[in-house]
Amino acid sequence: MNDENKLREQICLLAKSIYDRGLTGGSTGNISSRTSDGGLLVSPTGTSFGRLDPNKLSRFDSKGVFISGDIPTKEMPLHSAFYETRSTAGAVVHLHSCHSVALSLMPDVDEDDFLPHLTPYSIMKLGRVKLLPFYMPGDPEMGKAVRGLAGKRSAIMLANHGPVVAGKDIEAACNAIEELEDTARLAMMTRGMNARLLNASQVKSIVKKFDVEWDS
Repeated sequence: MNDENKLREQICLLAKSIYDRGLTGGSTGNISSRTSDGGLLVSPTGTSFGRLDPNKLSRFDSKGVFISGDIPTKEMPLHSAFYETRSTAGAVVHLHSCHSVALSLMPDVDEDDFLPHLTPYSIMKLGRVKLLPFYMPGDPEMGKAVRGLAGKRSAIMLANHGPVVAGKDIEAACNAIEELEDTARLAMMTRGMNARLLNASQVKSIVKKFDVEWDS
């Protein structure tokens, strides 16, 4: 099996794991990864994470030209924006995960630092998560909003919609977006309970020790 075939299988395996654990349902969500030649493999439009076919993934060449497979997700402008602004982006995942969406509906969340500092792991894997406003699904303006961040964020939360995370490879991106959902779940579980958050000194120590991107 060549490297691209292995990547196709890995994308479908990780997507199915996400689907099987209820992190995105129906035909929601989309996933993409860089290929060794600088192209992209992308989940097709209207497909379920639970039933992706490795042979039908949308294939783009290194110039961004669609060359084979089924029609790609309508959220391509969102994926492209991450690849164009973050040189370290090797994969992008977008889900409609329940708890992160629920947290985005709350009136008092910090738009510049969406996730409360409950554990070290969301800080380590995601840095600061930017909450963006609501856009219609497929709206190219989402891509423009990501470009406006100038590559400073690896993760965003689309209000009333779902999270989007870029990682160095497909496994890292999936792990990070799962951490985002887990942290959002903890935030909703402890909401109104006066939970003890990590303090500023602790957060600073985590950022320094693990060399986290943490724009001020």
